[in-house]
Amino acid sequence: MKAIILSAGQGRRLMPLTAELPKCLLPIKGHSVLAWQLRALRAAGVERASVVVGFGADEVEQHLDEFPLAGLKTRTLLNPIFDSTDNLVSCLAARAEMDEDFLLLNGDTLLEPGVIARLLTSDPWPVSVAVVRKAAYDADDMKVSGSQALLTRIGKDLQAGEIDGEAIGVSIFRGTGPRAFVETLEEVHGQPDGNHRWYLSAVDLMAKRGLVRATWVDGLGYAEIDYPEDVARAETLVSEWGTRLQSLFAPSGAAATK
Repeated sequence: MKAIILSAGQGRRLMPLTAELPKCLLPIKGHSVLAWQLRALRAAGVERASVVVGFGADEVEQHLDEFPLAGLKTRTLLNPIFDSTDNLVSCLAARAEMDEDFLLLNGDTLLEPGVIARLLTSDPWPVSVAVVRKAAYDADDMKVSGSQALLTRIGKDLQAGEIDGEAIGVSIFRGTGPRAFVETLEEVHGQPDGNHRWYLSAVDLMAKRGLVRATWVDGLGYAEIDYPEDVARAETLVSEWGTRLQSLFAPSGAAATK
């Protein structure tokens, strides 16, 4: 299994923390967000990861070189117009990697390996999205609507009566899903505002076509890091995870071939 991590953006909402540092390199309890993600992927058995970079691309590549992981091969892919586009374009920068089953992660989502493991063991479907239930949802949440496991909508604009959960920023594409996703990305990108769309607008369109299911990950830890105050919350969450996640940073042995 391979993973694609979307880490091209600067994260302007995190200023001044990201004035010079890519948001994927923000330190959380002594380790970057990207390092936490890569180790969670490796712990779940993922063997390859492609990181889509843009802002601070050289720093991200250096970070990967300095902290290689045994058992996980990494590479970077460049979105050269990251500063004038949204993450749908970053997905298109990785379309050549979408020729087989893959996981897709937002570069600002910290999660424990159990989230990935639950996706990997979920019932096969073209697209499965990790979803949690919350007591309340705000305007910035990527909300979902559906019947049982089948999703019919994904978007920030869903109204209270139609919300069933929140997509936390990690999905799996299997079988016919990767090709269908690429085709839908290209379809959405071809629209007048295509450069300024989220990739989940393509997943939303696929949901309307019956191709998307929810994988419920209630009870498993995650944190989306969008604002400076989210960093403190992520650090608290990591502290609560305790030794079972700190063990991800035990010595890993020989470096993986890049």
